[in-house]
Amino acid sequence: MNTASAPATDETSLTSRETVKALGAYVRPHRWSVTLGLLCALAGAAGGLLQPLAAKTLVDRLAAGDTIAGILIALTVLVLLGTAAEALGAYVLERTAESVVLAARRSLVGRFLRLRIAEWERIPPGDLMSRVTSDTTLLRAVSTHAVVAAATGAVALVAAIVMMAYLDVVLLGVTLGVVVLVGGAVTLVMPRIARATERSQEAVGEISVALERALGAFRTVKASGAEERETARVEAAAQRAWRHGVKSAKWESVAGSADELAVQLAFLAVLGIGGARVASGEIPVSTLIAFLLYLFYLIEPVSKLIDAVTCYQEGAAAISRIAQVEHLSTEPTDRQEGARPGRLTAASGPASVRFEDVSFRYRPGLPYTHQQVSFDMPRTGMTAFVGPSGAGKSTVFALIERFYEATGGRVLVDGTDVRDWPLPELRSAIGYVEQDAPVLAGTLRENLVFAAPGATDADIRDVLARTKLDTLVERLPHGLDTPVGHRGSKLSGGERQRIAIARALLRKPRLLLLDEATSQLDAVNELALRDVITEVSRETTVLVVAHRLSTVTGADRIVVMDGGRVRSVGTHEELVTRDRLYAQLAATQLLAPAR
Repeated sequence: MNTASAPATDETSLTSRETVKALGAYVRPHRWSVTLGLLCALAGAAGGLLQPLAAKTLVDRLAAGDTIAGILIALTVLVLLGTAAEALGAYVLERTAESVVLAARRSLVGRFLRLRIAEWERIPPGDLMSRVTSDTTLLRAVSTHAVVAAATGAVALVAAIVMMAYLDVVLLGVTLGVVVLVGGAVTLVMPRIARATERSQEAVGEISVALERALGAFRTVKASGAEERETARVEAAAQRAWRHGVKSAKWESVAGSADELAVQLAFLAVLGIGGARVASGEIPVSTLIAFLLYLFYLIEPVSKLIDAVTCYQEGAAAISRIAQVEHLSTEPTDRQEGARPGRLTAASGPASVRFEDVSFRYRPGLPYTHQQVSFDMPRTGMTAFVGPSGAGKSTVFALIERFYEATGGRVLVDGTDVRDWPLPELRSAIGYVEQDAPVLAGTLRENLVFAAPGATDADIRDVLARTKLDTLVERLPHGLDTPVGHRGSKLSGGERQRIAIARALLRKPRLLLLDEATSQLDAVNELALRDVITEVSRETTVLVVAHRLSTVTGADRIVVMDGGRVRSVGTHEELVTRDRLYAQLAATQLLAPAR
């Protein structure tokens, strides 16, 4: 099978409208919490808006010789209430942001585990993991902080401008002229932040891909003396992430300092022009003081607006990468396929399997792996598939499990096209042992009941004895509850294969698929498991793929495949005399032809 790398997803960035729509989908379920945070932020901003007016009143009363105790108390209350409101709003928004990230991660993980096998094979797992971890972290800021900061910043800015216009229109015109000039320069910077952030996130995904590659073959890396080369590969990705991160930080620092620059320039202009107006008697000094206080108050709303736009530009890159996952093809759910009463699980006894002129290729443009493959496997008994590597044997199992859809023809189980069965019902009737017999991190018990979570202790003891794993359990320090390590690293290859077989048997399937399931077993354990499989085949349909013909000589029927086609079907005795390819394979495996 060709698994050459391909672009992980459609890397086309979303338009601004699509980004806002996607952001709205994440925020909408939490709209009331965001609204509460917004109201608290506005309450805090209102307290700040009233402070310059209170200061003007205080100056006027001082000039008139009146008492100022009441004004000082009012100012203190305003400060305390504003701070309390902002603190409550900040907590509500932080909590909501965490909820948004949790929902996004749940959605992504659920979708990843429903991806079609074809999608999973072309996308590096590290890239998928970075979208769940790194990209959702950026979503945290833009989903709540940017939304509320933009709203409160805009409201506070408009309110401050209104109050400044009330104090003096001339000074307001000077202030707005400076702010607009600086703001125009900032808008030119924002697209650069977005591009740099998106490239930085892509580079972070490359780090995950490189690490997953090295850690997934850890022993091979060490045995090959490739530690430095793999370290260099990861460092190269880290350098790219650093380079784009620094570029983003550079433009962010420019944008971040723009608010202070605008206020400082406006302060100088207002101080000069306002001082002249005070000297000429056009405005009182208290008005100039209040206006200058509002001017410095502008720092916060302008800063919030700039932060909101910056967060949006950063978050837009993350939202784009997350949204790309929505375009990946997933397997249909029960609801999508329609609820139908299941015949596979409701039926009892072995299942029949039939291929009718099945053609298949993994992707358009690739050669066909199957070409008009046809065979009919009755209920019960063991059928072995043999042939050279690449003949299409393992693909038979992949099509039965609906890991892929046939390009042409039909695959039938119990006389019904597999595409007409809801996936859970189809797969619950099948026990499948893969070529590499994967074992998951966790305990031995967790691995055994992985496909049959309702299995009883009696069921587990029975399958352990049948697969010769009981002696392994006895010598483990914690028995069935002993951790087996990452991918079963604490087990031998043969032990992993026996665990995979036990896991499939524990499911009590009606159809058992064994893909090179005994390739790593010693002769004694292989013979014992061969007897178990023979026994199981009396009550279950068993299909076996093997390169070691010694494991299939006792099969009820053998299907010889070559070049994606079925050459012949028969028993070992029949095929060794009439099929040249099978005879060659038998001779290569030192099997004496039957006479």
